[in-house]
Amino acid sequence: MVEGLLRDFVQEDWLALIDFSTLEKQGGSYVTDDLREREDDIIWRVRVAGEWLYVYLLIEFQSQIDPWMAVRIMVYTGLLYQDLIKSGAVVAGHPLPPVFPLVLYNGSGRWTAARDIAELIVPLPNALARYRPQHRYHLIDEGRIGEERLGQATSVAAELVRLETLAAEGPAALRPILGRLGTRLQGPRYASLRRALTVWFARVLLRRLLPGENLPQLNDLEEVETMLSEHVDEWTQKWKREGLREGERKGKLEGKTDALKRLLRVRFGDLPPWAQARIDAATLGQLDTWLDGLFQAATLDVLLGGQPPEPRPPAG
Repeated sequence: MVEGLLRDFVQEDWLALIDFSTLEKQGGSYVTDDLREREDDIIWRVRVAGEWLYVYLLIEFQSQIDPWMAVRIMVYTGLLYQDLIKSGAVVAGHPLPPVFPLVLYNGSGRWTAARDIAELIVPLPNALARYRPQHRYHLIDEGRIGEERLGQATSVAAELVRLETLAAEGPAALRPILGRLGTRLQGPRYASLRRALTVWFARVLLRRLLPGENLPQLNDLEEVETMLSEHVDEWTQKWKREGLREGERKGKLEGKTDALKRLLRVRFGDLPPWAQARIDAATLGQLDTWLDGLFQAATLDVLLGGQPPEPRPPAG
């Protein structure tokens, strides 16, 4: 899965130097200062030109965009380095291994958040610019993968992307992909992966397609395919009805988003990127709150809870 993800969707020249036979998952969780554990990220390492490269996969399965993702990535990378030092994987006098932070995003809207921490920091005078940190993450935005590129992809990871992108066409569109996965992942070697895909399909994808549907317990991909074949007509009709209702809700969301942006521009001028990203990621309830408070807030930062205004340059 990880090899296929990198081969199909990370088109960078250093991939040609990877020895994929060395790819291995790293265990452990990383604890921040407030003692909250992070166990939902996946860290792998692989040798690149003879040296270890750590691949940090941050699975972003939320539909909302996090405008502070670059900050999170910088913190998590620091925690990974800290763990490597504490565990003795890196000793004093030796350089730290490179880290490739990878964010997977499957929301419906285009990803608009900054991809480098430097983009979120107030520009500094020349003498201080050297102290501004830079740390970039690679983004795979499933909804923006071109048809040609996805059509050429052959990995299991690509099949999952197809499942997510074709889900918008209804349950019937998923059956051929499930059939290919069932045939491809035969044998005990893939038992764990088959089970994981079954759980993901039943608990995530189907529930997104058919909210409120009483789904049976599923234990294998073959059961998923059989269930779809038995209920595809019934569920397709229900999916269409749900789609009409979702379309109405989305129309309201887009309408309020556009209205809020227009009013904010009238009152505060052009919107900075962080403000646009926050508005694009907002819920209907949040948009209503901002619209209600639009004329009471003294500044854009106060209204949206955003970053403070840039400091004034020193006199002279």
